Amino acid sequence: MASAVVANGKKKLEQRGPKIGVISGPTNPMVTPLLTDLYQFTMAYAYWKAGKHNERAVFDLYFRKNPFGGEYTIFAGLEECIKLIAHYKLTEEEIAFIRKSLPPSCEDAFYNYLRGIDCSDVEIFSIPEGSVVFPKVPLMRIEGSIAVVQLLETALVNLINYASLVTTNAARHRFVAGKSKLLLEFGLRRAQGPDGGISASKYCYMGGFDATSNVAAGKLFGIPLRGTHSHAFVSSFMEHSSIYRVLNLFLLEKGLVNPKPFPKRKTYLWYRAVGIRLDSGDLAYQSCEARKFFQTIEKEFGVPGFGKMNITASNDLNEETLDALKKQGHEVDSFGIGTHLVTCYAQPALGVVFKLVEINNQPRIKLSEDVTKVSIPCKKRCFRLYGKEGYPLVDIMTGENEPPPKVGERILCRHPFSESKRAYVVPQRVEELLKCFWPGSSEKIREDLPPLKEIRERCIEQLKQMRPDHMRRLNPTPYKVSVSAKLYDFIHFLWLNEAPVGELQ
Repeated sequence: MASAVVANGKKKLEQRGPKIGVISGPTNPMVTPLLTDLYQFTMAYAYWKAGKHNERAVFDLYFRKNPFGGEYTIFAGLEECIKLIAHYKLTEEEIAFIRKSLPPSCEDAFYNYLRGIDCSDVEIFSIPEGSVVFPKVPLMRIEGSIAVVQLLETALVNLINYASLVTTNAARHRFVAGKSKLLLEFGLRRAQGPDGGISASKYCYMGGFDATSNVAAGKLFGIPLRGTHSHAFVSSFMEHSSIYRVLNLFLLEKGLVNPKPFPKRKTYLWYRAVGIRLDSGDLAYQSCEARKFFQTIEKEFGVPGFGKMNITASNDLNEETLDALKKQGHEVDSFGIGTHLVTCYAQPALGVVFKLVEINNQPRIKLSEDVTKVSIPCKKRCFRLYGKEGYPLVDIMTGENEPPPKVGERILCRHPFSESKRAYVVPQRVEELLKCFWPGSSEKIREDLPPLKEIRERCIEQLKQMRPDHMRRLNPTPYKVSVSAKLYDFIHFLWLNEAPVGELQ
């Protein structure tokens, strides 16, 4: 059962059961029960009016296609979803606003029903945050009263969509840059508003970036802070003698003027030089020339460590420019990346969907002339099967009551919709993907919500496990997502049973 406790003047929900813990409220105060589409409340009224509002329903939250032309996605946003669910309760002020927004014919009894809504009968099974995930596999399975679960739909999709997209974008930038380079998220000023900036900093760190320039995000999430300086700082030094205190790369092309005074001032005012920032021009060439200059100073004037000074590069960097710099050869130690990273310039949305798969223990399927939009019905379990070399081979979905795959057991894996695509797999390891993160009022054990650093480490480890051909930028190999033979047969039985039969005259 759940009970309210007070900490620092704010209510938090304490989940009592086999595990006891306190879940704080959403990071963003705008994440409330009103963060939804109007039609969720109109449907809730229709369910209530028809006496269907308490019918038990199961929904899958998933996406249909990997972003950025790749073949993997990083799942993010789960913690914020659980925080919303833990504190889901409409206030009197919110109910009054809903009353003004709905037709006046809506009965008072409906608003009394809304007053009593919480998520005590909702169960959330989810893939752990920071996991590598693939299309069609449920990221979250949400079960509860149909009216309540649909009131959650819009907010859950919103909290997962951008979080997973930008985390994946960050992971892709990390993959291209390489493990040894320092990646700095500099996107706050270009992000879509304050919430976009805060969210980007959190999820870019999760996806493998090392630090952020965003001070607020550093305070909120414990992300390391890093920064360089602006052009204004360099331009503000007017006197000739002051210019020697900073390294103006505008002069690199011609060589620094009279560099001899520079090493004498390497500890000017007892500060040791740390590095430089390149923000325009040919970054590969400039970084190589700067490195040569630093190494010359170290050798000719005996300045230990000067040749290894940090070189940071920025200037609208993205995957393509990082890849080009790597191929050209460069001496950049760290990259400051902003606009293309946090705005997900290459693809603005992931396309997360939320589909009904079962109601009152009856499987449901969404049909479409576009096969990619046909849903996979029924309450399911999901497993990841690993091969002899330790790489994951396939994600397989089964019916809830099917026996799970076993190590060493030959399993037929079938494409959900293509009859000819099938393969036998003998897994060396089997991992169940969906775990209980919100048991509602049941006695199921709730998984802990790990801190951000642990989620980041999980993300990094998950990516290491992937086969290299799934990860490459050019023509990556698609990862296999399958269903069991029994579920395949049921999908196609239900499909034919539900699809209308045309009539020709």
